[in-house]
Amino acid sequence: MKNTKNNELAVCGFAAVKLLEKINYHRIKRLYFSEERAPLFGGLCKKLSADKKPYNKVKDISELEKLCGSVHHQGVVAMIEPPEILSLNSDITANWVRNNESALLLDRVGNANNLGAIVRSAAFFGIKNIVIPLDEAQSSITTSSYRVAEGGMEFVHIYSIKSIPALLKDMEGKMVRIGTSLDAKKSSADIKSLCGAKAAIVVLGNEEHGISDDVKKNCDHLVIIPFSGMEAGSDGPKVDSLNVAQAASIIMYEMRK
Repeated sequence: MKNTKNNELAVCGFAAVKLLEKINYHRIKRLYFSEERAPLFGGLCKKLSADKKPYNKVKDISELEKLCGSVHHQGVVAMIEPPEILSLNSDITANWVRNNESALLLDRVGNANNLGAIVRSAAFFGIKNIVIPLDEAQSSITTSSYRVAEGGMEFVHIYSIKSIPALLKDMEGKMVRIGTSLDAKKSSADIKSLCGAKAAIVVLGNEEHGISDDVKKNCDHLVIIPFSGMEAGSDGPKVDSLNVAQAASIIMYEMRK
């Protein structure tokens, strides 16, 4: 939840705030917590006091709900300046190529919880670069995504672009461009062999429609996560896709190989 008047974003959830304290507590402008959580944030309160920043133990838990707009605050809310999402440019992508860094590109992933879960997995697997389009259908950094990421936001860089196809065209020959699709013939397990020594930029699609046709046209390869219903005559489940956040975890596992 954003406080537009003060230009603040509410970060809630115990793990998210604790990681924020550990990695960069200077970003915290104000801190609020329940009586139950108070003993766990004594050290942070001392740091904020030294920086002349306010902190407060709330009497009514509903105050935390009002601050973050969620019942999932877990007894603590930190107000920070909204994270800056840098516009992706050729200097940044050239650095990826030079350092052999892979990236995850999200094609209109609209659910904030899914974005948060993807960020958490990216931090776990060491995928530092996530790209999102400037599109109303794409979720951005919110209180919900920050909470679900459970501290992962502190370990990834999120960039924005105007056009996914334009980025993929620009990266032709520089990185291996891989899209995820239900009509793909290659398996996600092939990502390692498809990339060889090159870094990859992997596209994950919208929860309902997947990646767009224009995006598919600008990929070097399309891959699918194999499922039990693929085999002819299979008696396994006929569910043919995972939640995008679950799929992202499998894809990033393969990318790390």
